[in-house]
Amino acid sequence: MKYYSTNGNAPIADLQKAVVKGLAEDRGLYMPEEIYTLPKAFINDMPGMKFQDIAYNVAQNFFGDDVDGDALQDIVYDTLSFDCPVVKVTENIYALELFHGPTLAFKDVGARFMARLLGYFLRMGSRGETATNGTVNVLVATSGDTGSAVANGFLGVEGIRVYVLYPKGKVSPIQECQFTTLGKNITAIEVDGVFDDCQALVKSAFMDEELNKHMKLTSANSINVARFLPQAFYYFNAYARMKALGLVDELVMCVPSGNFGNICSALFGHEMGLPIKRFIAANNANDVFYNYLQTGKYEPKASVQTLANAMDVGDPSNFARILNLYSKNNALTPEATHHRITNLISGATYSDEQIKETMRKCYSETDYVLDPHGACGFRALQENLKPGEIGVFCETAHPAKFKEKVDDILGIDIEIPARLRAFMEGEKQSVELSKDFADFKAYLMNQ
Repeated sequence: MKYYSTNGNAPIADLQKAVVKGLAEDRGLYMPEEIYTLPKAFINDMPGMKFQDIAYNVAQNFFGDDVDGDALQDIVYDTLSFDCPVVKVTENIYALELFHGPTLAFKDVGARFMARLLGYFLRMGSRGETATNGTVNVLVATSGDTGSAVANGFLGVEGIRVYVLYPKGKVSPIQECQFTTLGKNITAIEVDGVFDDCQALVKSAFMDEELNKHMKLTSANSINVARFLPQAFYYFNAYARMKALGLVDELVMCVPSGNFGNICSALFGHEMGLPIKRFIAANNANDVFYNYLQTGKYEPKASVQTLANAMDVGDPSNFARILNLYSKNNALTPEATHHRITNLISGATYSDEQIKETMRKCYSETDYVLDPHGACGFRALQENLKPGEIGVFCETAHPAKFKEKVDDILGIDIEIPARLRAFMEGEKQSVELSKDFADFKAYLMNQ
């Protein structure tokens, strides 16, 4: 499989280059040249298959040309050592629980898969020859869960050093301790700014010639194809579980969205033949994509801090992929592209007060504890499902990761799982930096 840049001004790359570089030379995001349709027989057979087997078939469709079959199977099976069940919340709304991995957040799959795939390329290339020499430095910006998933996915992986950039004071205490207490090959960088500043630092680092001569850089944000594509596994598995219940004729998927990597992977799954009727992108007060759906104009703006902090993104990177996917690599006019997108995707946006109200009402009526991000998805389905439709929303993180918020809103004392308690016992280690690239570059040049 070959990969091209969304900006159209970079050389075509193979998978190894796309994964190791992360971002194309023209600052664009890599896109696969082809999205192969999966056989209908596979779609029909999925209800009788395990999550790992479903994921391996999907992974073969993406990566099978570039990774040895046995190695790819090992990567997938090692990545998915846990399940992601579908849980009934109301008569027509189900939660796809994506928080049963090591850090209790949906990003575990993409991060673990990428760590194992990058390790594969470090050991041997896709055709058996030695691939990448020297330490690979992974830069990742996080607004919450990405940092913990990536840090834990790459922890102790030989030949890889991870730098997690996060906005000071704008992630939950439990999220913070999941990537600041690890040590070893993980460095946490506390940036005096917002998530978009962290993301800008990562992108600027990739474009700096001197820095790239000094050290080998890649990203584990969803800008990396090895991070976002595996998240498509979730949606095939969700469809399989709903099909087993006989509930897929009018199936709607709702994805709480920040940087749009998760819903982007779902859309790639749809292009591969996954028969989901339509999608809803649920936003918090950061409503850039919602406004695009209403107006056809994409106007990034500074992010605002909300209860659903992992979605506090004012310029979502993966919008470029969505735009490229539905413009047929810029072959269609902006108007035609907007029409194609809005035919399949609708949006919703919620204030902090609406998120709190939704969490309280859901808990009161169903006993189901939503986290602030999942609350956006649940409410979007409540307000936007049409008669006869069944909705599945992504519950993206365990509510205990936001314990202070959840306890205060619901008036409960939510139990902290043992895995989270273990992180909280560690000692915080972080490097404080400004949001100026010169400071970040100087720090990396000294490493």
